[in-house]
Amino acid sequence: MAGGVRGTLGPEREWSRGDRAKAAAKLMVGWVALLWILEVVDVATDHALDDFGIVPRSVPELVDVVPASFIHFGFGHVAANSVPLLVLGFLAALGGLRRFAAVCALIIVADGLGVWLMSPDHTNTAGASGIVFGLFGFLVVTGFVERRLLGVAVGVLVAAVWGGAILGGIAPTAAGVSWQGHLIGLVTGVVAAFVFRRRPSRTALTS
Repeated sequence: MAGGVRGTLGPEREWSRGDRAKAAAKLMVGWVALLWILEVVDVATDHALDDFGIVPRSVPELVDVVPASFIHFGFGHVAANSVPLLVLGFLAALGGLRRFAAVCALIIVADGLGVWLMSPDHTNTAGASGIVFGLFGFLVVTGFVERRLLGVAVGVLVAAVWGGAILGGIAPTAAGVSWQGHLIGLVTGVVAAFVFRRRPSRTALTS
């Protein structure tokens, strides 16, 4: 009779930190590359993709809630989102790709619906900045929620680097900027830190 054997529940093999970093880097480089490819297509088609932006409170526009996060209005717009999306997405994806996908899905949908409800009339909103603000909120809060020292350190660093830009982005002062989308993305990212927080691993005992 065997006694006192302890094992962890879950997959037998977990990814190493190097594996996670490589996967996260590939995912985010591919994501940012996709945004640039879409903008090239947009320019080549006389900005036909701009129609995928969100026009508020128009029922047919609800189908654009998700694609609007991948469309931009010019190369300057996509360039402004590329670096923060790449860095913040990489850091968030290090915590696991499945959780990262769930966090991004929640941010994209909630932000798109919020923009649809709250944006001024006769506007067209698109861009990845809602995701950027959401990932910022997620990273700043998640270390505290999970009580993980490394996560807290990452959150403090992210806040120090991008905090000023984030605060400026949610102020309703800049013309042509969807502060509503920024604010909704930020709040959704904070909520996602609670919804998708990691819990301590369980152990199984056999006798």
